[in-house]
Amino acid sequence: MNLIQRIKDKKILELLQEANKITLTQHGNHITLERAIFLSWWCDKGDCSFCYMSSQKPLIRDPKKARRRVEAILAEAEMVRRMGWNIEFLSGGYGAFTTSEIKNIATEIHQITANPVWLNVGITSELTAYGGEVIGITGAVEVANPELHRKICPSKPLDDINAMLTEAGELGFKKAITIILGLGETPEDMQYLWEIIDHQGIDRVIFYSLNPHPDTPYADTPQPASLYYAGVVAATRIKFPKLEIITGTWVDNLANIGPLVLAGSNGITKFPLFKMFGTRYGRRVEEEVHWAGRKLMGTFTDPACLEGESPRDGLEPFLKRYIKSCLNNKTEYKV
Repeated sequence: MNLIQRIKDKKILELLQEANKITLTQHGNHITLERAIFLSWWCDKGDCSFCYMSSQKPLIRDPKKARRRVEAILAEAEMVRRMGWNIEFLSGGYGAFTTSEIKNIATEIHQITANPVWLNVGITSELTAYGGEVIGITGAVEVANPELHRKICPSKPLDDINAMLTEAGELGFKKAITIILGLGETPEDMQYLWEIIDHQGIDRVIFYSLNPHPDTPYADTPQPASLYYAGVVAATRIKFPKLEIITGTWVDNLANIGPLVLAGSNGITKFPLFKMFGTRYGRRVEEEVHWAGRKLMGTFTDPACLEGESPRDGLEPFLKRYIKSCLNNKTEYKV
């Protein structure tokens, strides 16, 4: 029976068992904590129907004011390093920063963390500007069914994403794509996803579940069922044993983590780091990984990791702000 049919027949537990064995054999028992670092809340395109930025674009009069200060970005990278997390990628809407500005930020983060960064900054024809500070390029596919993609992400054609990824490979960069589940896709649409992975030689896939934002067409759409999400990840792991898989879930769905780890996830992401650190929500993340039989790289709870010397002038005020947020008692944090 093929993998898609097994999902449709709801043989999810069988898929999880098979995927878990493959993951342990190919990747070991470590799980990373991943943090996407955002550069700005502005996007020139602003028409992806699920996206928070699409709801904010009409409210932003001066796009420059939606850019984060570089010092805040670099201080966040330093905090991620101290906690033992990975930077999932640098992400920013179209038109927020120039290529040279992104390169400079990536270079400084590389110096702080000693690791080159992934980029997820939109479709670009300027990849030759980047060098050793960047390890890979991410294409925001979101939904792989071409018809759905045209409706949901009208200004980000799949052909253009594929062309960028092809060039990225030719230049020696690794390649990744993002996929959001819950946008109206069906199990059959996994074939489109697998074709992209196979054709492009994708190194990493980041799966997210829909986060319904107010003032978007998906505001009242439920998030995808946890077992459907896990089944998609498991089938993808079985299909591509060596693929790196990162999975994102939200604070109101932390119970997704255990099944996603068993399904083949190498890392977990999409958390409000500074609000959750040291709280019962952070501890819950660690418990989910523990009871999936994995070893967590990095911490969500250990305050001893927070202190250290500033790696660059001008970062100390931002570091102190982040540390204060982490140490603040937020046991009543609402999701």
